[in-house]
Amino acid sequence: MTAWPRLSRLSFRTKINCGIVLIVACISIPLAYLTWRAAAGTLQAETRKRGLVLSENLAMRVSDAMLSMDLLRLKNMVDELKKVDDIVYAFILDRDGNVLVHSFKGGFPVELRTVNAPKDGAPHIQLLDTGREFVDDFAAPVVIVGTPFGTSRIGLSRTKAEAAADSLALMIVFYSGAAMVAALAFSTLFARRVTERLNRLRAHAEEVVKGNLDQRTGPRAEAACSTVLSCDKRLCPAYGDRDRRCWLTASPGQRCEGPECCQGCPVFETQKGDEIQDLAETFDVMAVSLKTHLDELRRAKQELSRQERQLRTILDATPDLVCLLDERLTYLAVNRAFAAWIGADPRDIVGATDRDVFPDDEGMAMHDENSLVLATSRPSDREVAARRAGASVWLHVVRVPIVDAKGRAIGILRTARDVTQLKQFQEQLIQSQKMESLGKLAGGVAHEINTPLGVILGYAQLLQEDVPAESQIRADLQTIEKQAKVCRKIVADLLGFSRQAESAKIEMCFNNSLMEAVSLVRHAFSLERTAIATDLDERMPIIYGDPEKLKQVWINLLSNARDALAPVGGSVLVRSRLFAGQQKVTAWFADTGPGIGPDSQSRIFDPFFTTKPVGQGTGLGLSVSFGIIKDHGGAITVQSPVPTGFFDDLSLGANPGPGAVFIVDLPLEHEETLGVPRAAEPVEG
Repeated sequence: MTAWPRLSRLSFRTKINCGIVLIVACISIPLAYLTWRAAAGTLQAETRKRGLVLSENLAMRVSDAMLSMDLLRLKNMVDELKKVDDIVYAFILDRDGNVLVHSFKGGFPVELRTVNAPKDGAPHIQLLDTGREFVDDFAAPVVIVGTPFGTSRIGLSRTKAEAAADSLALMIVFYSGAAMVAALAFSTLFARRVTERLNRLRAHAEEVVKGNLDQRTGPRAEAACSTVLSCDKRLCPAYGDRDRRCWLTASPGQRCEGPECCQGCPVFETQKGDEIQDLAETFDVMAVSLKTHLDELRRAKQELSRQERQLRTILDATPDLVCLLDERLTYLAVNRAFAAWIGADPRDIVGATDRDVFPDDEGMAMHDENSLVLATSRPSDREVAARRAGASVWLHVVRVPIVDAKGRAIGILRTARDVTQLKQFQEQLIQSQKMESLGKLAGGVAHEINTPLGVILGYAQLLQEDVPAESQIRADLQTIEKQAKVCRKIVADLLGFSRQAESAKIEMCFNNSLMEAVSLVRHAFSLERTAIATDLDERMPIIYGDPEKLKQVWINLLSNARDALAPVGGSVLVRSRLFAGQQKVTAWFADTGPGIGPDSQSRIFDPFFTTKPVGQGTGLGLSVSFGIIKDHGGAITVQSPVPTGFFDDLSLGANPGPGAVFIVDLPLEHEETLGVPRAAEPVEG
């Protein structure tokens, strides 16, 4: 059996006695030891100080005698010091280290002469072991008019000083033992009194455990309320004086003003006593009250935990960025979407501020807006632009102040919703409305202009037949005819842009359509030093479209490439590829010209936008082409410069510029399955 089980079986009285004795012992023994050590250290320090004073005093006194070499006088001084009880020896050395006088009776020990000496003209202390005792040797220089003439040496016994400290320690131990005996006597009396009352309290507790609630520990106590455990009652702290108690049925916070508050439970007198008596009398009420409160707290905790889980689930499920800030604008809580937006763990965000988790300018702006909401206690609702991962996004940010019972703002609930896609839809809707209105306007204007334009062109042609061929009038009429044809071309583009011409979509070979357009312009391009190379997919994909309109798109893209290469010329590459898995076919129209700037790329398909000089372009060609491709369910994009290696497979000569490439994606024939194209059929031009 170990010591702890044995100790636990001891009576409480024995434990009190042992504890008090142990406390006194733990205090007195270290105190005695520390006192002894302090006394010994103090005595040793005082002995060393005394030795230094004696050695220095001896050095000053022997200076006159050393000058006159009065050895008798020196001897008397040394013998006088030897009469002191704790001085073991004393002697004088000259400047050469020879012994002039000493106090030894049996002869001077020669090894003692060199064991100690002053250091840097100051006294020096050396501890020596003579075999019988420890001696502190003090060496002080004898200086006369700044010149060292010798050394005075004194030896003090350390053993005698330690003996005095040991005597003091024995005295402390004696008194400590006496204190322990007295403490044991008082602790026995105290333990007997305490254990008697605790035994009564234990008996009372055993009765309470058994269910007997009528037991009282005081000899004069009346019967307590017998229904404490069967009803929700609590002790009334405001009734009468401290010696009169009652239990009452009341709601929390109700005050008891007199005996009428005790519903069915008698008021009883309590015995005058100390805390143990009070503990015994209120033990049963405390147990019932504690159990009731614990049950209420447990139910409240379960309810709060359930509500917290529900709220956390709701917040983490929403895609909105939700966070809660306190009155110092530090984060108290964030949901999962907000943490993912920041790119940090939620635990790292809690306790930080906007200036800690956002970039400097953005964090400062958000901090200022939060401060304004907190200062005014008014909600804020606005859309802001932000950048994440290099992309621009729009957020709808709502800030709602959280107020206390006095209406003072103590925090902010901030939610942010990504409305970038909604913004894009709005812009697309506005652009579509603009395009629709512009198309209707262009169609109406084109129809109105076509009739007078045809009359001008007809009369110009007729008048040319009535004037001489070489006359100035004929040249002017030809100019009118030429410009009228240009106007007619613009009107035709406007009609195409307004989508008023009907499409005639049929099955057609994609490659044949490309080759027809290339064949039409190849000769004209060669005259302007522009070469056309083709790299077409050999699988001859079939699509469903309008051959004439698509040919208009191809010729328009080729013409733009030629204009970009003018006047020095260059190379144009037409490439097609079939992507059966994606059910699409793609054509690339690439040139080796100077390329298209980033600003122009974003507007190049807008109506009436052109980078050509005045008089050389209407700005409708690419817009019309964009509409035709979109009408076919495809897409057209531009990329500049041309990707690296795009021309590597073909020999196109020098590449003087970065170039540009237009990419056209069209869906395959709607009747095809799994991207397996049929053989191309001839399509009439």
